[in-house]
Amino acid sequence: MFKTILIDDEPLAISRLKRLLSHYSAVISIIDEAHNGQEGLEKIEAQKPDLIFLDIEMPLMTGFEMLANLSYMPKVIFSTAYDQYAIRAFEENSVDYLLKPIEAERLEKTIEKLKK
Repeated sequence: MFKTILIDDEPLAISRLKRLLSHYSAVISIIDEAHNGQEGLEKIEAQKPDLIFLDIEMPLMTGFEMLANLSYMPKVIFSTAYDQYAIRAFEENSVDYLLKPIEAERLEKTIEKLKK
């Protein structure tokens, strides 16, 4: 079971992701959410999740800036509307890179990858 924090500045994106992840409650346990990079940084350092779903373009701090400032590094699955960050995301040792709107079939592949 992966203790998970969802980090995204779009409430609708978090809501959709929660709904999609509800089908994987045996694998993913959502313990919190954050709405910008600074809040994400604080919650990750305090709660030490196993996994984060991370948007890239957010207020206060981008997802990449947030990762650069972490002292504790969970597994990362990027979820973003922008495909131009994919190569950089994989350089950050991410598990996967999901383009919004996230589709159920694509998320299933990500969960399978995470289980391995």
